[in-house]
Amino acid sequence: MKIVHVLTRLLRGGSEENTLACCLAQARHGHEVLLVHGEEYDPSLRLSVAEAVKVVTLEKLINSISPSRDIFAFGQLTRLVRDWRPDIVHTHQSKAGIVGRLAAKEANVPGIIHGVHILPFVHVGSVQRLAFLGAERLAARFTRAFIDVSQAMRDICIANHLGGPDQHHVVHSGFDLTRFANAQWPQESHLLLGTAAGEPKPPVVLMLAALERRKRHVEFIEAFGQVVDRIPNVRLLLAGEGPARSAVESAIERSPFANNVRMIGYHCQPERLISLADVCVLTSMREGLPRVMMQYLAGGRASVVSHLPGVEEVVKHGVNGIVTPAEDVSAAAAAVADLLQNEPCRARLADSAKRTDLSSWGLDSMCDRVELIYQSVLESVPSAARPNDSRIREGLAKQTMGPHGF
Repeated sequence: MKIVHVLTRLLRGGSEENTLACCLAQARHGHEVLLVHGEEYDPSLRLSVAEAVKVVTLEKLINSISPSRDIFAFGQLTRLVRDWRPDIVHTHQSKAGIVGRLAAKEANVPGIIHGVHILPFVHVGSVQRLAFLGAERLAARFTRAFIDVSQAMRDICIANHLGGPDQHHVVHSGFDLTRFANAQWPQESHLLLGTAAGEPKPPVVLMLAALERRKRHVEFIEAFGQVVDRIPNVRLLLAGEGPARSAVESAIERSPFANNVRMIGYHCQPERLISLADVCVLTSMREGLPRVMMQYLAGGRASVVSHLPGVEEVVKHGVNGIVTPAEDVSAAAAAVADLLQNEPCRARLADSAKRTDLSSWGLDSMCDRVELIYQSVLESVPSAARPNDSRIREGLAKQTMGPHGF
C-alpha cells in the first residue's frame, strides 16, 4: 500500500506518538509511507522517522482557523496527494482532518480515513461548536472509516451524524506497556525535585501533558496552593512542551508557591517520572481518551483525572483512580491533597492500577488493527478506483500466506 498520514502539528503529544508508531510499523511491513505535517513541529521528532518514511512540511497548515492559509494548504496538499497517488489517506487532529480529507477527496483517493483523537466541537462555545460540527459533517460525507481512540468518541460521533456505526472502529492508542510497568526512578532525581543529594524524597505530584491551554496547567497551578497548605514540602512536576509554555511559566512566577513547582520540559523517559510520583494528575477539559491515563495505570500509580469522554472505560472512580468533574480543577487539587495524606487509600488505588487490564493498549495491537481496517476499506473499493491495485493484492496475499508462503 501507499499511505499518507496528515497531521496539523508534529509535537510531542499523544496523537503524534500514535501516528508515528503506525508510520514506522507500516514502513516495516513494506508499505510506502508519507507523513505530512503543518508548520508547528519538533525537529528531533521529525528526524526520528525520516529514515523510514518520507516527511513533508506544509507551512500553510496551521492549528488556528485562517481561511487564506487553509485554502493554500488545501491546494498544496491536493497537488501532493494527486502526484503521490496513495491508496490510503489517514488524517489526524482537527484541522488536518478537515483539510486533509477535502484534499484526498479532490485527488480521488479511494481510502479516506480519519483518526478521532479529539473532538473539536466538545467543550467549546456555541459558535465554535456549530462551525466545527459543520466542517466535520462535510468531511464525514466522504470518509470511508473512522478510527476512534475510545468507545465514547465513537458514540459522540455517531450521535452527531458523523458516519454510521459500521464506519467506526475503536482502536486504543498503543504504547510499550512493559516499559511503564518496570520503570525505575530517574537518575539524579533530586535535581528534578530541587532537593539536596541524599535528602529524603518529598511527596511528588506529576502532570505529564503537552503544554496546551486545554490541559489547564495554569488553572491547576493556581489551585495547587491548597495542596501546599496541607503538604508544605510537596513538589509538582510539570513534564511536557508545547505552545502554552510562556503562559505556564508566567503562572509559576505569579504563584506564592513557585518553589514547590518544577517545570522540567520534555523528558525522554516518562515512565521514570511516573515511577517517581506519588500521585499523577491530568486536568484536561477536552481530549479523546488520552493514553497518559493508561501510562499512569501501567506505572502502578494512584491518579486523579478529569472526567473526559471514555474515561470510565478504564479508570474506575475509587477503584484504580479518582475521577473529578472536568470543569472543576479545584476539585482535582483537593483530591490530590487527600491522596497524599491518605497512604492506605493511595496504596490501594496504586495496586488496582497495576492490575488493570491494558492489553488492548499494546503497541502491536494498535498497529495491527489499523492495518486490518485499511485492508477492509480497500477491499470495499471497486478495483478500477484503486491506484495501486496490483500492489495491494500482492501485499494482502503475503499477509495471508505469512512470511514463509503458508
